[in-house]
Amino acid sequence: MKTIFPALMLVVMLGGASTPDPAPDDRPRNLVWISIEDMSPWLGCYGDDTVPTPNLDRIASEGVRYVNAFATTPVCAPSRSTLITGCWAPRIGSMHMRTGNPSGAALARDPEAYAGIPNYEAVPPPEVRCFPELLRERGVFCTNRSKTDYQFQAPGTTWDRSGGRAHWRQASDPDRPFFAVFNLGVTHESGTFASRRAPRKVCDPGDVIVPPYLPDTPATRADIARTYDNIAAMDRQVGTLLAELEKAGRLDDTAIMVFSDHGVGLPRGKRCVYDSGTRVPLIVRWPTGRRAGGVEERVVSFEDFAPTALSILGVEPPDWMDGVAFAGIHEREDDGLAYIHADRMDAIRDRTRSVTDGRYRYVRNLMPGRPRLYNVAYSENIPMMADVHALRASGDATEAQWQLVDPVKPIEEFYDAAVDPHEVVNLADDPAHADRIAAMRAALDAWMERTGDLGLIEDEGEMVRTRLWNGRAEKPRTAVPELALRTSGGTRSATITCSTPGASLGWRLRGDSTWRPGGDGFPVPDEAVTLELLAHRIGFEPRRLSVSIPAADRSPDPRPGP
Repeated sequence: MKTIFPALMLVVMLGGASTPDPAPDDRPRNLVWISIEDMSPWLGCYGDDTVPTPNLDRIASEGVRYVNAFATTPVCAPSRSTLITGCWAPRIGSMHMRTGNPSGAALARDPEAYAGIPNYEAVPPPEVRCFPELLRERGVFCTNRSKTDYQFQAPGTTWDRSGGRAHWRQASDPDRPFFAVFNLGVTHESGTFASRRAPRKVCDPGDVIVPPYLPDTPATRADIARTYDNIAAMDRQVGTLLAELEKAGRLDDTAIMVFSDHGVGLPRGKRCVYDSGTRVPLIVRWPTGRRAGGVEERVVSFEDFAPTALSILGVEPPDWMDGVAFAGIHEREDDGLAYIHADRMDAIRDRTRSVTDGRYRYVRNLMPGRPRLYNVAYSENIPMMADVHALRASGDATEAQWQLVDPVKPIEEFYDAAVDPHEVVNLADDPAHADRIAAMRAALDAWMERTGDLGLIEDEGEMVRTRLWNGRAEKPRTAVPELALRTSGGTRSATITCSTPGASLGWRLRGDSTWRPGGDGFPVPDEAVTLELLAHRIGFEPRRLSVSIPAADRSPDPRPGP
């Protein structure tokens, strides 16, 4: 059965019972995240057999498939900031795409594109950490291959290994529990660009279904088909990751979470708050075989992923996380809604907020005078964009293509995905939905108030200086770390302190490449060593200090003669 967006399967795919999560005595020792870029649930296990996806289908048959999982925003870097912290981006200042890394394509189009926006990072409250640091403090080996675009520089204490070759196999102790992230980028929006090498051809453009809001042209079909080709290539990469776990004998003690960072990287998918841009696949496989083949209807979104990862590995999520665990020993319920935001996309400023319960979606356009499809320089490289512009100019758009061609947006939109899976029929003025719209409107208002929504501040530079930098004109610096050395019972230990509240503290011996998290009473060798200290509050400039420590004095205590 072929489909283009997951909402087409909403009615037939919902349902199915779920069984309780594993008890503490049989919880997994390890967790692997497989993060896929720019992909809606165009997979066989979600009812779309356009291309074969046998490896992801296998994971779904051995795990539980979530049918109401949502990105918190339809673009990658703000999404990743929420994934790594468990905090909503508008609360920590990471909602604009991007901070501190302007788009080269946007600058080539307009050198003044980012005028007035300083080079900054998101600044969460001081208690917030990148959650792998919490795992590392408990002895879990944490690796990331390889993206770290969190809207801030991750402290060195976040990962044991991070980069293009990072892998759970790099742990010196093969029995050490691990958390490993693998980011698969073959499905990224740029995979449709003419300048990119095409993957193995699997999908015939004539076989794809074009959603009604896009122009049905050869270029559109070719871009959709190439997206499917990329999905098939991604699935083969997933097969390699599974084979590595099986060969090492780790599949039987490792949980797997597979998801994408937002919806499909095609027009009116990525960067738009509809199902096409925010509904994502999510599959959780338990090594014990619990819930094998199950379907979960619960609404979950990205602020829930960090607490869930901790919960799966037996760690209680901290109170400062905005989300709740939807699996593991610390699972609990929430309000059953997913809240979504869209703010500056590269150099184009807009502001949209949305809430969904999985079926109904309420959208509020806070800048209704701007068109819905952002004129982002980077996305202009998608070949079908030429046909989108031609459709706009022709005046021949169909009734379902209004979102693509209208120069302005309504203040409110409301959709029922069960009867309108492509979300092209705006029911905001339908009296039959008045009560539901009012309830979702109130829920969104409460969420915006609860987060202190920093995206509502019109001047981004003002937001940075007054709210993130606390009135400073420049990015703040973490204070220099300090070291206290003590000897007790013949054993030396050291403690690191820092006067900056919320700074992550780490240390390593000179010559080591990995920062060790925590600075409270760690052992110091007897021989002469040089300790390197790190203090880094997220969003601040990090500080380092090298301290040379002489060899311990082990000479006997002088005693008085007779």
